[in-house]
Amino acid sequence: MTISMYQASVPVLVRMLGNLKGLLEKGSAHAEARKFDATVLADSRLFPDMFPLSRQVQIATDMAKGGVARLAGTEPPKFEDHERTLTELIARVDKTIAFLQSFKPEQIDGSESRTITLQMRGGTRNFEGLGYLLHFVLPNFYFHVTTAYNLLRHNGVEIGKPDFLGRD
Repeated sequence: MTISMYQASVPVLVRMLGNLKGLLEKGSAHAEARKFDATVLADSRLFPDMFPLSRQVQIATDMAKGGVARLAGTEPPKFEDHERTLTELIARVDKTIAFLQSFKPEQIDGSESRTITLQMRGGTRNFEGLGYLLHFVLPNFYFHVTTAYNLLRHNGVEIGKPDFLGRD
């Protein structure tokens, strides 16, 4: 059995974004039940030099939409990074899921050897599609989703591994 570039990207990213949405919804419910402003969660950090929860979600969604768009040979849409509340972050996740679901397998499949060039702070990086997905997009995406999970858990939101992994 083989797995296509589409199967290794869009459904995987959509599933985890759905799980991230569920985590954020539990964070919102946690703040509401305990009667505190949920922006405390959105602004929370694990350490002073780390990005807050809001930025973790922004980067995860950017990684997902940028990764898929570039594999398809298109330019990713620009989302303004202005979300300050969990409700706004949930809306950003929903918008990213809708964008990913707009792709058809034939737009992504065959992109294993597509040249992808990124301008980064340290300079230009060139990838082939398969390496870009497996060694850049997915690890970065999972890092930021995991960090968002950890921030919520650290702040007392009652979530666990099944919330992170999702249920079939």
